[in-house]
Amino acid sequence: MATYAIGDIQGCFASFEALLARCAFNPRHDRLWLVGDLVNRGPRSLETLRFVRDLGSAAITVLGNHDLYLLMLAEGFGKRSKSDTLDEILQAPDRDGLLDWLRRQPLCHVENGFCLVHAGLLPQWTATEARALAVEVEQALLAPNYREFMANLWGSEPAGWDDDLQGWPRLRVVVNAMTRMRFCSPQGVMEFRSKGELSNAPTGYLPWFQVPGRRSAGSVLVTGHWSALGLRIEPNLLALDSGCLWGRHLTAVRLEDRAVFQVDCSPGEARD
Repeated sequence: MATYAIGDIQGCFASFEALLARCAFNPRHDRLWLVGDLVNRGPRSLETLRFVRDLGSAAITVLGNHDLYLLMLAEGFGKRSKSDTLDEILQAPDRDGLLDWLRRQPLCHVENGFCLVHAGLLPQWTATEARALAVEVEQALLAPNYREFMANLWGSEPAGWDDDLQGWPRLRVVVNAMTRMRFCSPQGVMEFRSKGELSNAPTGYLPWFQVPGRRSAGSVLVTGHWSALGLRIEPNLLALDSGCLWGRHLTAVRLEDRAVFQVDCSPGEARD
């Protein structure tokens, strides 16, 4: 049995299929760990969503910002973008079942010293603490007032964590850290405007994984989200978004031995 962690797919289903073939993935005895952003901007989000759902227990996927954005749009919230490719899902005959499955997926997954999360963790959190906070969000996604949660999810404030936070602001910070963060201050204040290379860090901010003394450093963080960062393999970090959507590669890392598998972006899937 092997476990393959795979970077952001974002509807690049042909590339995903090619990568699974490259890995010789067999759902009868192998597992996939998907870093989130299954959908949006690539051309085949609907097929991607159906395929991963149908893998059942052979796949673990955490929620990314584009996955949550899809759930928000489906409830009438959020701001549409010209680059969205989500209408096929929203108009699909099995839309309700797919969206119900999606909102039942975890925000982070912790197992055997690894922590699978889309973007990252604030420096104040251990992986165990992050998992407990993720459960709060997951419960809100399944609560009777689920639509109210969606209505209050959009926004970048508060920008930092405080143990005394309550209600929607508390959940918003957790979601933003785990699905949107790239740079933060040593005190854990997030900055969302900067998206490029590490050298683009604003004054007073660092890449979240380089904050001195971050409390999750004892776990291996398996992440995506940051395509400009590219594939980055460190003792306690596997950053896997290698920019397939932008014409580069889709990457898998086999967790048991850190073997790397890559395919080029399939023709017709790259964004201009």
